[in-house]
Amino acid sequence: MAKPSLTELLDIKHPIIMAPMFLVSNAAMVIEGMKSGVAGCIPALNYRTLEELRTAIKELKANKPEGGSFGFNLIVNKSNIKYKDQLSVLCEEKVDFIITSLGSPEETIREAHKVGIKVFCDVTDLGFAKKVESLNADALIAVNNQAGGHRGEISPEDLIKLLDQNTSLPVISAGGVGCKSDLDKMIAAGAIGVSVGSLFIPSAESKVSQEYKQACVEYGAKDIVMTEKISGTPCTVINTPYVQKIGTKLNWLERFLNTNKKLKKWAKLIRFMIGNNAVTKAATEVTYKTVWVAGPTIEYSKSIQPVQKIIEGLVK
Repeated sequence: MAKPSLTELLDIKHPIIMAPMFLVSNAAMVIEGMKSGVAGCIPALNYRTLEELRTAIKELKANKPEGGSFGFNLIVNKSNIKYKDQLSVLCEEKVDFIITSLGSPEETIREAHKVGIKVFCDVTDLGFAKKVESLNADALIAVNNQAGGHRGEISPEDLIKLLDQNTSLPVISAGGVGCKSDLDKMIAAGAIGVSVGSLFIPSAESKVSQEYKQACVEYGAKDIVMTEKISGTPCTVINTPYVQKIGTKLNWLERFLNTNKKLKKWAKLIRFMIGNNAVTKAATEVTYKTVWVAGPTIEYSKSIQPVQKIIEGLVK
């Protein structure tokens, strides 16, 4: 049975989702993306309150062109105490799609499908992809080893083929797309579309600091390193002098806490809070403690451009 294309699934012109990026994605970026023929997605956690989340949805609806699509990313594990309320708002407002991360998407899929919302699930391997398939997800977001932030371990083309050949779900590749030839390569491997994030950090519509945007222009793929210092889970960041100073590995105490069954949960929560605070400050203000999350495709960012121009570079 033929798998639907991403353009068919989301009623868009180009098989591209502007990936949800914590602290970066916003309604203005997604609106410009929809106008340019792609779908856009925003982390629900980018909004502090449910009212702010609802207001953003209404703004996106009001500016949605014919044939456009927008969605939200939900962290579905127990660490996100806002999850259930956020899911309720997304279902009440009937967004076009939801992307789930870091946990079981079972409840999200069940509730979203009741109101006609599609659910795509982040996966990094075949094991979790099979679980998601059994829960009747609409598509897989194949997070590969070229993605920015928390990435997978398998190369883009290998992961696409693994999931496409062993599940019935369509595969959307996440990571490693910086130009048209990269997009074509993922489609040829069996993906129905791609999710692209880092290219849009230095967009004119992004609200992160000019320093963050400029870093994405000036640094390249060789400057991306993995750090455990943000959440305890490996995450890709730009190798700034501050990152070099503090190192990328957990210290002996952090490693001990992470292996202690009783203390592991609290250690990861504290590490996440500390790391999250550092990332938030770096994204929104100038600080010597600079931790900028990005992926290797910043190699293709040569200047700060409007979203429309960035998309043109991907599809032409």
